Amino acid sequence: MGTQIKTAVSGGVGWIQLDGSDRLNAIGTSTYAAIASAVSEFEKQGAARAVVIHGAGRVFSAGADIGEISSFEGRFEFETFIHGFTDALDALEASPLPVIAAMHGAALGGGLELALACDLRLATPETRLGLPEAKLGVLPGAGGTQRLPRLIPGAVATEMLMLGSTISGQRGYQLGLINTLSEADTLIADADALARQLANGSAQVPAAAKRLLRATAGSPLSEGISQERTVAADLFASPDGREGFSAFVAKRAPAFQRI
Repeated sequence: MGTQIKTAVSGGVGWIQLDGSDRLNAIGTSTYAAIASAVSEFEKQGAARAVVIHGAGRVFSAGADIGEISSFEGRFEFETFIHGFTDALDALEASPLPVIAAMHGAALGGGLELALACDLRLATPETRLGLPEAKLGVLPGAGGTQRLPRLIPGAVATEMLMLGSTISGQRGYQLGLINTLSEADTLIADADALARQLANGSAQVPAAAKRLLRATAGSPLSEGISQERTVAADLFASPDGREGFSAFVAKRAPAFQRI
């Protein structure tokens, strides 16, 4: 059985905990399906305006469920597994909700791929980050070869992919992979503070930023700027946009819509 998850909502923040500490939060078919389903439910219910994913026990996640994968008899079963995994991570990335990964201990293989699909990442300085699939004679199959080089220098990503080597959270922060470094005893509190900051802002801003960044990835600069102008104008004309400017002029806190 794959790692189960626990969910909760508090103060506008949706929480997803990987609850398989005895198995180092290995991600199996049921796990990635449950994560995607939980985010979808947060969207439908409307109470959560930001999401935090974290792991129980000693690590964030040691990777994909090797026990499940080792039972596969051939290519078809493995391909089905990674298709499902990548679809789940694509759904996470495409969600209008901002998603934060709070990592401790280790985020390896599929665990790091899960974090790469999130919008923001926190980690402790000692957290081990890597895609060790090369040591098994394969490459990552859930977006690792594509998302990692888009977040850190290509030469570093290539080395990590070819050798299966890891980097620390501290090094990840220096490279731009990690947004915020936290100590182990403040990681969850720091993630909560960041998520609440997002939740208390205009809900349309993270959603629009995610859509714009996704739509213009790889586009020529001129095309990206053209789409940016359209999005910025649409947001300015929206109720939240008008409220934001009015509140600034009046020197008061804005009262954004809760959608």
